[in-house]
Amino acid sequence: MLSKILIIAKRKELPVKYQKALNDFETSTLIVRSLNRAINEIQYSEPDLIIISDSINIPIANFCRQIRALTYNSRPIIVVLSKSADINDKIEILDSGADDFWSEPVDIEEFKTRIKAHLRREIESNLDNKTLLPNSKIVRKSLKRVINSPGNAILFMGLNNIDEYRSVYSDIAGDKLIQAFTAIVKSAIETNDFLGQIDDSNFVLVTSPYRAEKIAEYLTFAFDTIIPKFYNDNDSKRGYMLIKGERMAGMRVNFVSVHIGGIVDGYDMIKTPEALLDRLMYLQKVSKTSAGSNYIIDRVKLSGQRNNMASINNKSVYINEPDNALGLLLRTTLELQGYDVIDVINLDESVQPAIIILDSGSLDRKSGSAGMPRPISY
Repeated sequence: MLSKILIIAKRKELPVKYQKALNDFETSTLIVRSLNRAINEIQYSEPDLIIISDSINIPIANFCRQIRALTYNSRPIIVVLSKSADINDKIEILDSGADDFWSEPVDIEEFKTRIKAHLRREIESNLDNKTLLPNSKIVRKSLKRVINSPGNAILFMGLNNIDEYRSVYSDIAGDKLIQAFTAIVKSAIETNDFLGQIDDSNFVLVTSPYRAEKIAEYLTFAFDTIIPKFYNDNDSKRGYMLIKGERMAGMRVNFVSVHIGGIVDGYDMIKTPEALLDRLMYLQKVSKTSAGSNYIIDRVKLSGQRNNMASINNKSVYINEPDNALGLLLRTTLELQGYDVIDVINLDESVQPAIIILDSGSLDRKSGSAGMPRPISY
């Protein structure tokens, strides 16, 4: 996730100079010249660092207090730039909530170095000790920005039965397993992806909507491939763990597995990070219905009203299945993958599906027709 920096200044040239200097490293920098807009932007995007120039209309000390009152949860870094070099001005502004005070003119190289140091300290103070991933505070801030910027995919990844594994094999072994999972995830993501940790066993990944499903598929496969190495021979042969201790001694517990719930660019009606997490956790719970690691991706259906690629990419599937229960299972599975399922009752001859699924007992009567796709039997 790019660091978000907000520059509040009424001057024209100097803020642009600062903005260009910050583009040398990974930041998203915005200049605002209106105090009302600045307040809205602070609440809307929760910037990591705010640079305030003394060119604004109100005393900077008062404005710093106002910002601190508005951002008690996120607490951004506040840097004040002023033409004053008076020690009393510095003390008043720092006491009002600013983290740093620089007298202008500022050497541009020193400016970049000091800003980078502030951001580095902010990031390092919000990393998990074991995985060195951004913690829940940074995850929440990242999700808030994702909600306001559609076009991403979010994966909620949880390790199931990790507490039981710790009780059998020790906390140290549990930490190593979590670190192994983190290494697998890092090997699958790109530089622009964001990976954060909500708690000991739950993680959030923000990535490209085109790569989300491939990443989820890889993570579930790779984790199930390496997990046997974390068990002793007896447990590996049995296929489950036996809990130790007085209360649940001898209780059988399945091996640790990873379950993933994901949303691909379908969160435009979700307004808060908490609501987004609730939706992701629900999808993750649904993925636990099968044994072993699994994932479920909630993908927006393609249509002419929402996506002009619908006419190019045919996502229609025709199902002719006399068994209602099996037909429902096929429909649900395909719709989760983003396909438009057509039932035999609703068949429109003007629509040519990309795939036809027929019950194998009906092949002699449903042999297809010229120009139609080749049927898939099962």
